[in-house]
Amino acid sequence: MTDSPTPATLDAATLRELIDSGRAPRVLDVRTPAEFETAHIPGSYNVPLDLLKEHRAELRDHLDEDVVLVCRSGVRATHAEQALAQAGLSDLKVLTGGIVAWQGAGAPVNRGRPRWELERQVRLAAGSIVLLSILASLVVPGAKWVAGFIGAGLTFAAITNTCAMGILLSKLPYNRGASCDIDSVVGQLRRGTPTASRS
Repeated sequence: MTDSPTPATLDAATLRELIDSGRAPRVLDVRTPAEFETAHIPGSYNVPLDLLKEHRAELRDHLDEDVVLVCRSGVRATHAEQALAQAGLSDLKVLTGGIVAWQGAGAPVNRGRPRWELERQVRLAAGSIVLLSILASLVVPGAKWVAGFIGAGLTFAAITNTCAMGILLSKLPYNRGASCDIDSVVGQLRRGTPTASRS
């Protein structure tokens, strides 16, 4: 397996400086709409990673300037950078440390209704399945293999830097927004109107 090239990055202080000086790049937040609603960089556009990957060619036509990709910590933004680079975009950067670093630097955020981050949801789901399967194995011995399957899945997720459980959880209604579709996203990009908080 060959590693993808490391994407260009931008730290929170530099991004804030660009925004404050009026030279703001197009900021795409690739987290789920629920995560975006909880806290996001003012002026950013919410383009969830699964939507971005599926419609990257269409999005490319509306991203002709510098683009900074944001997620919670940088992992999903790196996947988004790879997808958009394959679609032919070159002026892409990933915010180092994601929204966590942005908030840690004391930079401004728009806040809405608090929701659990996708990573926290994965920990709850995986931990609950493991715990329940171990308890169930007291009655049904074969149930312990469910815990082994989840452990194998988490190991694979760490090695490949992907997370099937996270992808599945991101599709739940709790994590989706009412206007989270390609037509809404393209309309916002075309008008230059960032995604509004739905508080």
